[in-house]
Amino acid sequence: MKCGKCEKEAIIYQRYSGMHLCSYHFKEDVERKVKRNIRKYSMIGKGEKIAVALSGGKDSSVLLYVLKRIFQRRRDVEFIAITIDEGIAGYRDATIEIAKRLTERLGVEHLIFSFREEYGIDLDEIASKQEYPCSFCGVFRKSLLNRKAKSLGANKIAIGHNLDDEVQSIMMNYLRGDVQRLVRFMPEKAKEGFIPRIKPLRDIPEEEVKLYGRINELEIKEGRCPYAHLSLRWEIREMIDEFEKKHPGTKYSILRGFEKISALMRKDVFELSECKICGEPCGKEICKACEYMRGMGFEPMNSFESRS
Repeated sequence: MKCGKCEKEAIIYQRYSGMHLCSYHFKEDVERKVKRNIRKYSMIGKGEKIAVALSGGKDSSVLLYVLKRIFQRRRDVEFIAITIDEGIAGYRDATIEIAKRLTERLGVEHLIFSFREEYGIDLDEIASKQEYPCSFCGVFRKSLLNRKAKSLGANKIAIGHNLDDEVQSIMMNYLRGDVQRLVRFMPEKAKEGFIPRIKPLRDIPEEEVKLYGRINELEIKEGRCPYAHLSLRWEIREMIDEFEKKHPGTKYSILRGFEKISALMRKDVFELSECKICGEPCGKEICKACEYMRGMGFEPMNSFESRS
């Protein structure tokens, strides 16, 4: 099949758009969507330092690569990569090595921080004590990313959430009735103590992220986190993927529908306060990270600074 924009052979058929695209026009399409997101939400400004959350997986690797490509002529924008080692035997070590090789290739400063060093426990140990370790992993990872990005003087944290991730998160919060999380989900202005997160890949389907990575000769490790199937997200992923197969464009419809109602939802404003234990921003008296640590019988987070 020929590309819909030229006479070259197509490498992908986008069912949601009806377009066949060759390698060149596919890369152009991905980068156009990323640039549009950056402009639409003012994700990256002049003179900013962006901390990229780099796991070494396909999404974060593509994120760092495409940002460096788009901003290659901008000397006023700086990128650093932060890798969080949760402590997942047989999985995370391999992606960390990929992250190291990618940052060397792109000439990006790379820092690695681990759950074990920062919290005194890793995810494998948490999984042996808790039925749903993914909730703990998400909370601890976000908290650690925020603290480290802040200490490094970053203005934003870029995370590799693709279209599938965004839609899954929206549906998870819908099903939980978690209005507060939905209100905070869209890009917003910086709040004291909290480094804003940006998601330049939020318009790119997961399979297209993977294909973009392969075309640009990025290392793509197959397989998912061994704990992924234990999460609610896994069930929602399967549900949405089935709808997408039957009704192409469902994922974009969910995302666009949420964007339309988000302005109305922001009438309910939720202010952030400081956690009484660690001082990190949170919506309650004690942040989730400290709440989880207390629940497992570990020391409060304000004593972790000595390990950093």
